[in-house]
Amino acid sequence: MEAFELTPPKWTEPAVHASEFCCPACRSSSKDAKRAWVNRRSPVYTEDHRRKWQEFYECQCAKVWWAWSSDRPPSELADKERELPPPRFFNPFDDL
Repeated sequence: MEAFELTPPKWTEPAVHASEFCCPACRSSSKDAKRAWVNRRSPVYTEDHRRKWQEFYECQCAKVWWAWSSDRPPSELADKERELPPPRFFNPFDDL
């Protein structure tokens, strides 16, 4: 998988920094990118001691761009409720 290779792929060389987390040319989402690569070798630490990485994308329009992982918008999956798995054992103190 190319996204987590240690060395940057050649296609990332002309990348431009996107001010928003989308293609600066056509405004397509990172989800629509043809390829992605995450620079996991060089994390940057924020003021609150969190790590962020450069994420590189090759858009369908052929523009190559990068943005910080911390700029990624929240996932729409984060707000969805998940079903809890059934308990692994019988607990006689659980309400029935």
